[in-house]
Amino acid sequence: MVTAELAATIPTLIFVLLIAVNAVMIGINQVRCVDAARVAARAAARGDSTSAVQEVGVRAGPSGSTVAVAGGGRAEVTVTVTAPVPGPFGWLVGGKPLRSVITTPVESSEPVS
Repeated sequence: MVTAELAATIPTLIFVLLIAVNAVMIGINQVRCVDAARVAARAAARGDSTSAVQEVGVRAGPSGSTVAVAGGGRAEVTVTVTAPVPGPFGWLVGGKPLRSVITTPVESSEPVS
């Protein structure tokens, strides 16, 4: 009797464990998106080229991420990092990709008096 109950419970426990592991992977990749957007925005604020900013963001972001830069040369620059959801349980985030948007002011090249 206990064997049959255990046999029915083990697949359920494994499934719940897989969902939990996938949720942790999603959280880690979201944090990596935020970090990548922050690093790329800082590079853009310093005046780096768009391609250099994208390269820095892609390197810091999760696998398969894309980096978009907007507002270069103005008072602010906005960097958006988008990445696919890892694992088979993308429905945990509503089927949407992971995304982080950072806006920062452009640094002035004039010396401070």
